[in-house]
Amino acid sequence: MTNTPHNIALLAATGSLLLLSGAWIFQALGYAPCAMCIWQRYPHGFAILLGLIVLFGLRHIVIYLIGAAAAATTAGLGLYHTGVERDWWEGPSTCTGSGSDMLNMTGNQLLSTTEPVNLVLCDEVVWEFLTLSMASWNAIFSVLIAVLWIAAALAHRSRALV
Repeated sequence: MTNTPHNIALLAATGSLLLLSGAWIFQALGYAPCAMCIWQRYPHGFAILLGLIVLFGLRHIVIYLIGAAAAATTAGLGLYHTGVERDWWEGPSTCTGSGSDMLNMTGNQLLSTTEPVNLVLCDEVVWEFLTLSMASWNAIFSVLIAVLWIAAALAHRSRALV
């Protein structure tokens, strides 16, 4: 495989596909996502779409830069989520322990076995590896994916100059 802009972009899109697939696998294993986890998935989906566009022939520097922006967006969301999990800063009140939605629930709703009450808090780490949460790993790998998209843009630019 040569280091053409096309191949680098496809590698970046594949990285997003792997991260998104990993999130779905964890969800299938019983790790329900919080709202911020879901937010981090959208840019990966968009990057995968861009990869398909590249695969089917549209290869332009703007696509590579948009891919980099999508990966950087999910990396930023992952970093923000990590900060919320580690109590470095406050998260959205709708998905943290201080959430008003939880305070407004009745005792019957909280104890119900018939109503689906899915309380997944954004400020709790439900899984970690090497002391890093899923949000932290998403941020790290998404930065690497953003670098790949930028490398594709730079390779495209250098080929255009030759």
